[in-house]
Amino acid sequence: MDRMNTVNVELGERAYPIHIGTDLIGQTALFAPHIAGSSVTIVTNSTVDPLYGDKLRAALAPLGKQVSTVVLPDGEAYKNLETLNLIFDALLGGRADRKTTLIALGGGVIGDMTGFAAACYMRGVPFIQVPTTLLSQVDSSVGGKTGINHPLGKNMIGAFYQPQAVIADIGALRTLPPRELAAGIAEVIKTGAIADAGFFRWIETNIEALNRCEPEALAEAVKRSCEIKASVVAQDEREGGLRAILNFGHTFGHAIEAGLGYGEWLHGEAVGCGMVMAADLSVRLGYLDEAARKRLVDVIVAAHLPTRAPALGDSRYVELMRVDKKAEAGAIKFILLKRFGETLITQAPDAEVHATLAAAV
Repeated sequence: MDRMNTVNVELGERAYPIHIGTDLIGQTALFAPHIAGSSVTIVTNSTVDPLYGDKLRAALAPLGKQVSTVVLPDGEAYKNLETLNLIFDALLGGRADRKTTLIALGGGVIGDMTGFAAACYMRGVPFIQVPTTLLSQVDSSVGGKTGINHPLGKNMIGAFYQPQAVIADIGALRTLPPRELAAGIAEVIKTGAIADAGFFRWIETNIEALNRCEPEALAEAVKRSCEIKASVVAQDEREGGLRAILNFGHTFGHAIEAGLGYGEWLHGEAVGCGMVMAADLSVRLGYLDEAARKRLVDVIVAAHLPTRAPALGDSRYVELMRVDKKAEAGAIKFILLKRFGETLITQAPDAEVHATLAAAV
C-alpha cells in the first residue's frame, strides 16, 4: 500500500492536513511546509525513539534546521505535570523561540503532552503530530485536544490547540504490541458505532484483518475514522455539543483508568469495556435493542478487548464519573446509543446506572 491519502480538518485559518500512508516518517517533503522557524524539538519516548527517531531526524536534516530531541519515559503513568516540565526544561534550556516547531513522535500520551506544551510555551508555538500507535492515528492526534492527567481526573488539565499537520505512518503500526493494537481498534469500533452504520459493518467484516495488522485494512480504518472525526471537529471544535459524542464509552472508561491507576489498563481497553457498559445502559433505558448491543459486544470481544469491568465499587465509579468534563453541577452525562450511527447525551436514573455497574463486574 504505497498510495497516500489526505484528509483535511476544515477549521478556516487553522485548517490542516492529515496524511495517511506507509513510510511517511522519512519523507522530508511532508514536513517542510509546516516548519517556518530555524529550530525543531522532537518530543518522543524511550520506546519510540530507538524505532523511529533516527528516521525522523534524517528526514529533517535536509531542511537545515537545528534539531533537538526530548526523550520522555513511556506510559500513561507519566502523563502528568512533572513530565510536562521536562519538555519546558528542554525548551528553555535550548533557548527555543516562538518559531520553534515541536514534533510529537509517539502515541497518544506523547501527542497530548507535546500539544499542551506547544499551547503553553511562549503562549503558543507550532507543532506537528506524528502518531505511531493506531489509537493516536485514529483519534487522539486529530482535533486539537491536548493535556495531562491529574490524580483526581483524566485529561482535566489541558487546552484546545490544533497542530500544523498530522502525519500518520501506517508502517509504524507493524511494531505495535498486540495490546496496543487492540486498544486502537477500540477507538475505530467507537467511531463506527456512533457515526456510520456502514463503517461499523465494515469493521465487523474486517476485524480479523485489523487484528492481523494488514496494511490495507488499517489504512482504510484510519482514513474513515479520521474523516468522521475531522467532520465532527469542524462542526464543534471545542465540544460545545456534537463533539461530545466522540466520548462514547469514555465516561465509564475514564473511571476505570483513574480508579485502577493510570497505565494499569490502556486507554483503548478501558474504552472497549466502557462501550459495553454504555450499550448495557442504553438497552436498560430503552434506547437500544438487544441485537445491536450483542453485535457491539461481539466485535469488542473479537478485537481481544476486555468486556468485564474491574470491581471498584459502585460509589467509587459514581465519584469518578462525576469528575468528568461532560458533568454539569455534579450530574453525570452519558453518551448512549440509539442505533449504529445515532447517539444521544443524557442523564440516567441512579438505579439503572447501578444495575449496569452490577452487570459489568
